[in-house]
Amino acid sequence: MSRYDDIIGLPHHVSSRHPHMAMKERAAQFSPFAALTGYGDAVRETAKQHIRETEEKNSNSTLMDDEYEIHLEDMKELWND
Repeated sequence: MSRYDDIIGLPHHVSSRHPHMAMKERAAQFSPFAALTGYGDAVRETAKQHIRETEEKNSNSTLMDDEYEIHLEDMKELWND
């Protein structure tokens, strides 16, 4: 017999006093304590620099391949988030 045999089959408790909190709201409680605070900003700034440099290098080129255009659009989306 295990220590928890008496409770292992019981249904999960649901509080009548406190409403259920969505997972997104629960996660938001801990966001100020993120280990990598500022990481997203650093990534966005690097993306901005990359976009500027890449556009400058390719400003004289009239044709860009599809893969480059897709990559550039992805970078711009990151920039705007």
